[in-house]
Amino acid sequence: MFELIRANQRRAAVLVVGMAVLLFAAGYALGELLQPGAGLLGLAGAGAVWTVMTLLAWFQGDRILLSASGARRIQKQDHPVLWNVVEEMCIAAGLPQMPDVYIIDEDAPNAFATGREPERSAVAVTAGLLERLSRDELQGVIAHELGHVKNRDVLYMTMIGIMMGTIVMLADIGVRALWYGGGRRRTSSNRDGGGGQAIVMLVALVLIVLAPLLARLMYLALSRRREYLADASSALFTRYPEGLASALEKISASGIPLRAANRATAPMYIVNPLKVVGQRLANLSSTHPATSDRVQILRSLGGGAEISLARYDDAFRKVTHRAVGVVPAGSLVAAETLAARGTGAPDPRSHVDRVRETTDALWRLQNYAFVSCPCGTTLKVPPEQAGREIPCPHCDGELRVASITANSAVR
Repeated sequence: MFELIRANQRRAAVLVVGMAVLLFAAGYALGELLQPGAGLLGLAGAGAVWTVMTLLAWFQGDRILLSASGARRIQKQDHPVLWNVVEEMCIAAGLPQMPDVYIIDEDAPNAFATGREPERSAVAVTAGLLERLSRDELQGVIAHELGHVKNRDVLYMTMIGIMMGTIVMLADIGVRALWYGGGRRRTSSNRDGGGGQAIVMLVALVLIVLAPLLARLMYLALSRRREYLADASSALFTRYPEGLASALEKISASGIPLRAANRATAPMYIVNPLKVVGQRLANLSSTHPATSDRVQILRSLGGGAEISLARYDDAFRKVTHRAVGVVPAGSLVAAETLAARGTGAPDPRSHVDRVRETTDALWRLQNYAFVSCPCGTTLKVPPEQAGREIPCPHCDGELRVASITANSAVR
């Protein structure tokens, strides 16, 4: 895996440099469109905007993403199953520190990871995911997200996303300036300046139009590849590819919209939460590979006794009909082979149990107290009821809520 991480970093660094060149070129083009001869000023402005956004993402990017998604941090007592699965997969991935664990109060099943380094990372899952997936399926999803953390994907995806957003913003400013007539006035005023300035203006116009498309293509090249590699990591960490394959099918089949997602945050999720009309259009414009291909590749690994990056790469080429695999050649040479495990014991929790378990976790996150009655009833009591006596709806007994603190209650 170390060779895979280094190969990922080299490839991502090349794309970051390419995106940076495109960003500064777009800034130069914008300067020329707004004021002929001011290209260097536009370049400096693009660099300043990108620097501010990069610093913000480096120091606060994970918190901004988690806050924008409505994620709430939990502890082990809030949802023991989720916490234990993250612990197990953290050990399997060899991460130096367990990531923070968050739950998003959304019915749509999905998950994402964030953090600029393994020592400072977080994984967030929706309530809908916890309610629908068995333990093996949840393991597959968590292992996929920790694969992103292990492979240093999150930092590079954040950097690329910031650059793409800046390029789109600069292009939008340029298009609006031309739309409102500024470009026409300045072009006509420079006719006496010779053909050289006209050529510069034409090149700037073409670049400002094509820059967002080129940035999008670079972004897709990075994000889709990393989803495949995170799937491969999940298969290695769990040694049970069927868990993730089944989870991907359930997530993809859900028709519930993820309200917290938008075009900026969608690439962070395990399955694209934004629906695109038309399968062909979805395959061309989505930041994620086709779920059917991902599932088929993972299930191609399930028939053997061993799991390895080499087997995943072979399955990738067969399913996608590509001559070149997704795993770097250097990583294939040093790839380890692990024994696949069979189907584990069935999850003893029913769907109703998982729903109750997840709902209780959400109540605890809102500081509700769990008050037990001798008749066997457990009441969820809001914080404002502290110090009051409440009747049990089943036996009419009086229960006094002495105090309410986060994740605990006193009868």
